[in-house]
Amino acid sequence: MAQISETSGKIFDGKVLKRLMTFAKPYRWRFILIIVLTLSMGVLAPWRVELIRQTVDNYIAIGDLEGTLYMTILMLVVLIINSIAQYVHTFTSGWLGQTIIRDIRVKLYEHILHLRLRFFDTNQVGRLITRNISDVETLSDVFTDGLAAMAGDVLQLVFILGFMFYADWKLTLVSMSAFPLLLLSTYVFKEKIKETFNDARVAVANLSTFVQEHITGMTIVQLFGAEKREYQRFTVINDEHRKANIRSVWYYSIYFPVAEVIGAAGTGLLVWYGAKGVLEDTVSLGTLISFIMYIQMFFRPIRAIADRFNTLQLGIVSSERIMNLLDNTEYIANYGKFTPAKVNGEVAFNNVWFAYDEENFVLKNISFKVEAGKTLALVGATGAGKSSVINLLNRLYEIQKGEILVDNADIKTYELGYLRKHIGVVLQDVFLFGGSIRDNITLGNTEITDAQIIDAAEQIGAMHFINNLPGKLDYPVMERGATLSVGQRQMISFIRALVFDPAIIVLDEATSSVDTETEEMIQAAIERMMQGRTSIVIAHRLSTIQKADQILVMDKGEIKEQGNHHQLLEQGGLYAQLHKMQYKEVL
Repeated sequence: MAQISETSGKIFDGKVLKRLMTFAKPYRWRFILIIVLTLSMGVLAPWRVELIRQTVDNYIAIGDLEGTLYMTILMLVVLIINSIAQYVHTFTSGWLGQTIIRDIRVKLYEHILHLRLRFFDTNQVGRLITRNISDVETLSDVFTDGLAAMAGDVLQLVFILGFMFYADWKLTLVSMSAFPLLLLSTYVFKEKIKETFNDARVAVANLSTFVQEHITGMTIVQLFGAEKREYQRFTVINDEHRKANIRSVWYYSIYFPVAEVIGAAGTGLLVWYGAKGVLEDTVSLGTLISFIMYIQMFFRPIRAIADRFNTLQLGIVSSERIMNLLDNTEYIANYGKFTPAKVNGEVAFNNVWFAYDEENFVLKNISFKVEAGKTLALVGATGAGKSSVINLLNRLYEIQKGEILVDNADIKTYELGYLRKHIGVVLQDVFLFGGSIRDNITLGNTEITDAQIIDAAEQIGAMHFINNLPGKLDYPVMERGATLSVGQRQMISFIRALVFDPAIIVLDEATSSVDTETEEMIQAAIERMMQGRTSIVIAHRLSTIQKADQILVMDKGEIKEQGNHHQLLEQGGLYAQLHKMQYKEVL
């Protein structure tokens, strides 16, 4: 089963870059504006230096104050135009980058929402968070400091060389004598730094995964006194993150001083040769001044290009990971269009085989039928396959063989959202989101009114505890419902299932985590909730399922016994043994 890629292949992948640029297509006019501004700034910067050369040689040298004033005003106008262009370019680039990563993040999250549970079984949550947050954020630099900025630097270099050759080709060749050394050092730096970038991204993903998992499981860490061990493990992972980033810092700390020295050497050679030419009257003073400015302007973009190229590399690495996730096809195909006016709730499994890994079957040739409005109970030891049955009914996973029917129609023919809307599920481990009680019950469905919530809560018997909370339905629920008791969380999950008025109710060990008093209250509510609905109940306590119309006894993915409570007791098989064991426990 494919997992999301953590390491990347090519550092500079044209296909990935081309695909990334498709996200800029809706904003192509702004992108074109950035290109136009980039071209303009590439011309304006060296043109200012050329104006200085002409001012010194053609006006200052002959004492023409009026001409000097004119040229000064012209240089000021060019500077103002360049500054405005720089402002618009910077703002537009930033706007484009932030808008595109917004679109990518939304698309990525939408894709993750539709991935099947099997994908999440094999991919760590921390890595998915890294993809959606830090990897996407990195892409912003591709548009603000990557492609357009690097293209601008290259264009500026071309225009600078053009102006330099126009002014004095011999002086240009002297000025460029140190350029091969700068190119060599830049290439070596680029090759070294690209390795550290990928190491740093892997380290960030590892760090995010560790922190997310251990903060979520902090109760277990503290209950088992593992704080010191987990602290030591975190220290090791964090140190790997530190080392990866320090390696990149080390390469930067070497490259920039080396580039500065090479640039200074080129400037020194230029000054020596140019000064000699001025004294011999073969080079004008304005040309020498302009070349000193040109050489500084020339080496600065070279250093910037190296840095921007690495920014682009980092963006390509992140892009490749994001594209790999977007290309993942681990999702439940929603090709069904069947949306009947009413779902009666008849459920049938016909010769169903299922394996989470395509090989080791956890359900083997499962067949049963539940008539509409009837109750089916599933019992068996842990790992017997009970929870897999309800996961398959909701199409959270796909079966390998057989068929599952609701009202004599294959569940694959139903529109997926419509199917799940008519199946209410209450799990043993209740998950509550940060937000109000109302938000956790409606899950953002604005069609559900407070009157419906109150009606469902009164049926469950939960309105009393809700009314005692500050804010009642507006009471803020902390992450995972930490401020509520287990019983209160369970009752909220019952309300959540009931307000959607499902035709089929699924209860997975729904009362196993509550005390006896709460269980009795919930059990009474369950009986009212089951009336007129098909019910599938997974229960550890056999006392809660004695009234079920049909009981399936499962073991190792197979149905071993089938019948009602009295029939199974009379058979004296596995169910009778389980009943006898629990009866002894009660005694």
